[in-house]
Amino acid sequence: MRVLDIDRTYLRETLLELLQVPSPTGMTDTVVQLVCQKLEAIGVEYELTRRGAIRANLTGKVHSPDRAIAAHLDTLGAMVKNLKSNGRLEVVSVGTWPARSAEGARVTLYIDKGIQYRGTLLPLKASGHVFGKQVDTQEASWQNLELRLDEVVHSHSDLEQLGIHPGDMISIDPNPEFLSNGFWVSRFLDDKVGVAAVLAAAKAICDAGVPLPMDCHLLFTISEETGVGASHILHGDVAELLAVDNGTIAPGQNTSEYGVTIAMQDSSGPFDWYLTRRLISLCQTCGIEHSRDVFRYYRSDSAAAVEAGNDIRTGLICFALDASHGHERTHEKSALAVARLLAMYMQSDQLFERDERPLGPLQDFPSDPADWDDDLSVNKAPQE
Repeated sequence: MRVLDIDRTYLRETLLELLQVPSPTGMTDTVVQLVCQKLEAIGVEYELTRRGAIRANLTGKVHSPDRAIAAHLDTLGAMVKNLKSNGRLEVVSVGTWPARSAEGARVTLYIDKGIQYRGTLLPLKASGHVFGKQVDTQEASWQNLELRLDEVVHSHSDLEQLGIHPGDMISIDPNPEFLSNGFWVSRFLDDKVGVAAVLAAAKAICDAGVPLPMDCHLLFTISEETGVGASHILHGDVAELLAVDNGTIAPGQNTSEYGVTIAMQDSSGPFDWYLTRRLISLCQTCGIEHSRDVFRYYRSDSAAAVEAGNDIRTGLICFALDASHGHERTHEKSALAVARLLAMYMQSDQLFERDERPLGPLQDFPSDPADWDDDLSVNKAPQE
């Protein structure tokens, strides 16, 4: 097992490219094309589902069982709900997105035949010169938001003349700003930092030519923000699924702002005891800054996979994210830590030999998880 260098320039530039491609849930084809090009450039084979989720394949010495690493390409967005008599548009969110974070966002509206319009999401009472203190007391909700188009429209019929209909998609400008001190600020770092980290780790594996003990599938899902996630892209040989997503920086949380965070539980319940301890052991052995955290109002690709009926061990590792689903911020060190851990995890052996079979006897079942000591020399882990 080798500690691999992560190409910082590749990680940063890949993230910037991903952020510049609009990809709200339901409109992900363009970003899928970009990621497929990235996989081809580093020499990784892949397959696509009917709707465009990607399953890339890093070949190992053993083809079954195998493991999977999942990150999602889709982001939050919005959709036209109704055409209003004042020439504005009523909108609804795509994904769980607080209206307060949407206020003032510059957006693109996509209608039929490839036509696009620009506009701004605004509160109904947006001007203090008109509404006074009511601009501060109006509840922040999607019912109190509207889309102002930068077009000559003043009525319902004007909107119809532009060809606008309920159900037209809206993407939000990310406005990325990458500072020289390592802070990265943008909308939709969730989960495009995770995608960039997975690609950077895969590039490190391919560049170094290190052998993997078992097949590793890189899953890029397209509907995590609406709860579907990795439910439809696994196959029966996958024994371990590791999701990569954001860890929230907030009071009461223990997320590592400059390292990787290993989630012990989210709203769907605890993650696999052995897989989380393997990840912690890898961080400790390789000197990767890390922490452990528990998330109350959170779920990831792994939850959808288990709910779909997959009997797999699941885990979640996170890059740091301040103001998730809003004006988000992370740090380059955190993204690098995630990529380093992923590169080590890809090289680690399966947790238990019994996991190659979906069913087995009691004799080879772990006796007590509290006694399990993963020092990377047990459970047939590969040696340096």
